[in-house]
Amino acid sequence: MRKEQFICPYTVYDNPDELESQDAELLRWAHEATARSYAPYSKFHVGAAARMANGEIVTGNNIENAAYPSGLCAERVTLFAAQAKFPGVPIEALAVVAHSETKTIDEPVAPCGACRQVMVEVERLSKRPMRILCQGETGAIMAFDGIESLMPFIFKDTFL
Repeated sequence: MRKEQFICPYTVYDNPDELESQDAELLRWAHEATARSYAPYSKFHVGAAARMANGEIVTGNNIENAAYPSGLCAERVTLFAAQAKFPGVPIEALAVVAHSETKTIDEPVAPCGACRQVMVEVERLSKRPMRILCQGETGAIMAFDGIESLMPFIFKDTFL
């Protein structure tokens, strides 16, 4: 028997001014997308924005439903829309942000497990890692260089 450890490498930016301009712009698009969120139950609004290899930006937001698992997260809305609108075009980066109607979220909000698994498939299709930026309503930004930095021990298509 042996004990092993997984290390999760990421970069923390204290504010958007520290980001490269294209990442700061992507984060701005994600924040704007929260305004279109439909979250009457949780009051938790999430916006996401994807930067495509062709320079296009695709946004999405969470959509809730009274029959709880029928809604969909902003990340998956964005990734599916990007793939539908630009099939075969790699997604270079994804920004995810959130705000709540009940409290200020001043720390980065990371994607749920289902969204992370979809990111695995997006990277497989793109044949390259996707930069992932996470922020709350305010505060620091966490940047990951690929889904394997955010989700260890991914389920891969090679298992099938």
